[in-house]
Amino acid sequence: MSDSSTPETLSRFVKIDKWIFEVKSVRAIRVDDFGQPYSAIANFTLNGKSAYIDGLLTREDDDFTREDYATFEKVTRQLQVDSVNFDRFKQKRRVSDSIKVTPTNGLKPKLKLVK
Repeated sequence: MSDSSTPETLSRFVKIDKWIFEVKSVRAIRVDDFGQPYSAIANFTLNGKSAYIDGLLTREDDDFTREDYATFEKVTRQLQVDSVNFDRFKQKRRVSDSIKVTPTNGLKPKLKLVK
């Protein structure tokens, strides 16, 4: 369920004159107000119904939280993405992971923060 200030879906295409502009990447920053110093950053690359998240960085001693994860779930649903791929470090080794995104339809998504 989205909050009242966000739409159910975000368009990935914008038509202006004879051009269609397609959103292929998104930069996300965790900050209360735009222009202020941010505490985390991530890049989303969109390809069809898939997204790849890379460059997720947080300030030292400022972890990626469950609330952050829930926000990423919301945006991937709004972008109508079916799966999200990302790499993370686990026990000092890079591990690739893929998560299926459940569309918003009253059902709770079947996503896990940790395995």
